[in-house]
Amino acid sequence: MKNSALVVIDLQNDITKNYMEIIARVNQAIDWAVAGGMHVVYIQNHNLSAGTRTFKPGTHGAELVPEMKIASDHIFTKTKSNALTRRPLKKSVKEFANTI
Repeated sequence: MKNSALVVIDLQNDITKNYMEIIARVNQAIDWAVAGGMHVVYIQNHNLSAGTRTFKPGTHGAELVPEMKIASDHIFTKTKSNALTRRPLKKSVKEFANTI
């Protein structure tokens, strides 16, 4: 599945209090993707708004949850609701497509 990727979005300390209910399934999906030769991409939300209390860059809340398996260094941040607006992610998607 070289032309496929698993994208994990916003699984960060501030996103939910109940992520422990799903983390085992997320990790299973990551293992499945790696075993299938897929790229694994992680997206983090960074809230740059003045006075923000969540997803503040450099805080524990903005970090990916510690129980999640990190299978690649393809970790991208977004500051808007659409991760595809970020140039580094667009560039990586194009690079992945060229490896097919």
